[in-house]
Amino acid sequence: MKLVLASYGGRGDVEPAVVVGRELQRRGHEVSMAVPPNLVGFVESAGLTGDAYGLDSNPILDLQREYFTCYSRTPWKVKELRRMSRETERFAAECWAQMTKTLTSVADGADLLLTGLIFEQPAANVAEYFDLPLVTLHYFPVRAHGQLLPFVPAPLGRKAMAVNDWLAWRGTKKDEDAQRRELGLPAATRPAPQRIADRGSLEIQAYDQVCFPGLAVEWARWADQRPFVGGLAMASPTDADDDAASWVRQGTPPIFFGFGSVPIGSPAETIAMISAACAQLGERALIGAGGTDLSGAPQSEHVKVVGQVNYATLFPLCRAVVHHGGAGTLAACLRAGVPQLVLWTLPDQPFFAAQLKRMKVGAGRRFSATTAKTLVADLRRILAPEYLTRARELAPQITMPAHSAVAAADLVEDFARRRRG
Repeated sequence: MKLVLASYGGRGDVEPAVVVGRELQRRGHEVSMAVPPNLVGFVESAGLTGDAYGLDSNPILDLQREYFTCYSRTPWKVKELRRMSRETERFAAECWAQMTKTLTSVADGADLLLTGLIFEQPAANVAEYFDLPLVTLHYFPVRAHGQLLPFVPAPLGRKAMAVNDWLAWRGTKKDEDAQRRELGLPAATRPAPQRIADRGSLEIQAYDQVCFPGLAVEWARWADQRPFVGGLAMASPTDADDDAASWVRQGTPPIFFGFGSVPIGSPAETIAMISAACAQLGERALIGAGGTDLSGAPQSEHVKVVGQVNYATLFPLCRAVVHHGGAGTLAACLRAGVPQLVLWTLPDQPFFAAQLKRMKVGAGRRFSATTAKTLVADLRRILAPEYLTRARELAPQITMPAHSAVAAADLVEDFARRRRG
């Protein structure tokens, strides 16, 4: 079968689709990946064919970080927030147009189209145009439900998410209407999530049910459409693994700090804060650079900076992990059985932090509100013995990456054959 997998965002957003694509290609299918231009090399290094999809994702990721930092710290700066909103709208419009051109080319003659979480609307419209079976790959429960905020009554949470879907649709309606006119489709009259579900699309949930208890029951009517497979991660060795593991074994287990593919602001200040907090606690710090340039960062006896590392092998060697709250990193921590501290920057990440708090395996705080003092307090909290005990108890309930990849590929294959057969 010819299968097209489109995914947008940073590396962490694209990686789940790459994992599924590799497994499908291993089974003999013709797999084409559509990803941001800056991640075509990443896709090709994984052994897949990659087409440029939309615009380079780095600028919009930077802009999102700046917007939500400003919104959370200085919401009265309305003029600045509006400026960034306009920039985001312009970027989205151009990106949407480029995506349509790419997908209408690569999806012609395909047997199935899979889309990631970000910019799923353009892919859904192209799937409708070609009458293709559509699969969505979600690493976060984005469809309306009442489990997202543990402290909010379920009906209220569900209603809030439905309202958010409607507002998001109204905000992108101009771009979507333009795409649908270009494709010869009628104007949409409902938000994309409703249209996707009504088409009978397969909506794979790439995270573990234990993170959102009660969700499967609430979604019982969509049980066959929204299966859970666990987190999807490559878990591939990197050039930095041996050096990092060697440093870890030279002393007491360190705390790992990593902030994902979105560059952090003031990296030198962040490292100084981490160094001071760990020195006060008598801990060692291993810092993963991720998407931030830390090449000139000072290192000390108790702090080491490394590049991209394999979380699957490194995290079990650490005392705890401090990270940005990305789904892939969170799942790797849960599998490793280590406590976590989420220092979030983007709007989905505090919800994961809330679930860690509920499970008693971690805590969370806004990154822009973090200081050396708060970091010390938060680390003391998650380093308490009961957090480690609970994390180790929870680890066996988390799906291993290899099993998740097989389960997701099985679902895609079966769905394509049933819908196109």
